Amino acid sequence: MSIHTVGVIGAGTMGNGIAQAVAGAGLQAILIDISEAAVSKGISTVSGSLDRLVKKEKISESDKADILGRIKGSTDYADLKAADLVIEAATENYDLKIKILKQIEAAVQPGTILASNTSSISITKLAAQTERPENFIGMHFFNPVPLMALVEVIRGLQTSDATNDTVAELAQKLSKTPVPVKNAPGFVVNRILVPMINEAFFVLAEGVAEAEAIDEAMKLGANHPIGPLALADLIGLDVCLAVMEVYLEEFGDSKYRPAPLLRELVAAGYLGRKTKRGVYAY
Repeated sequence: MSIHTVGVIGAGTMGNGIAQAVAGAGLQAILIDISEAAVSKGISTVSGSLDRLVKKEKISESDKADILGRIKGSTDYADLKAADLVIEAATENYDLKIKILKQIEAAVQPGTILASNTSSISITKLAAQTERPENFIGMHFFNPVPLMALVEVIRGLQTSDATNDTVAELAQKLSKTPVPVKNAPGFVVNRILVPMINEAFFVLAEGVAEAEAIDEAMKLGANHPIGPLALADLIGLDVCLAVMEVYLEEFGDSKYRPAPLLRELVAAGYLGRKTKRGVYAY
């Protein structure tokens, strides 16, 4: 199956990044969110991202206009009728994702592939709630989507070979490297990464070192490009907490318990860069 038009549900950080990658590859993108304001904000973010590429002379002003012209913003799921594939990029909440998937299925054509950008929820479990489990798959992009080369392609137990092959081919068309991953909580990268971030919050809370020192130590000692606490702010502390809660529930192992400090910051609304305050102030 050849993909020409991709629907993206959720115009937030991941959704607008995916839409930019799709449109940048010469495909049509349909970016959907619950309000015109959310859609406009998502497209404005894409425009700003493209401006930086123009400034770096990676693309021209004409290229920018063409890319934006291939992104259609909407609040109407009926617009997904034209999509060959739809990627759900909503918050890490199982019930919300199921609600969205039901809305997508009611709007799309029978052969349309459904994908989730979930970073922790079971693809098999999500697929089982759809009417086309063989056409359901995980496409886990990484933030910032336009710059990060990896897409974890996660097969559920029900995913067909044709769906898997089509999505892997699409990832390559988006200039990403598709890495096949079995369905398991957190898949590969986040299974390793988020518990490390969680441990950094334990270290911070115990007073072993200040936040800046923890991040600097991991950058210099482990050759990480960004420290774990700064990365948590970039990802979103609420996302990190949600992922750890999924791990704790799925594995039933106390080593995945979220750090109390992480919970406290999320309860305060200090979610990281998106709220201008997390571990650090922005």
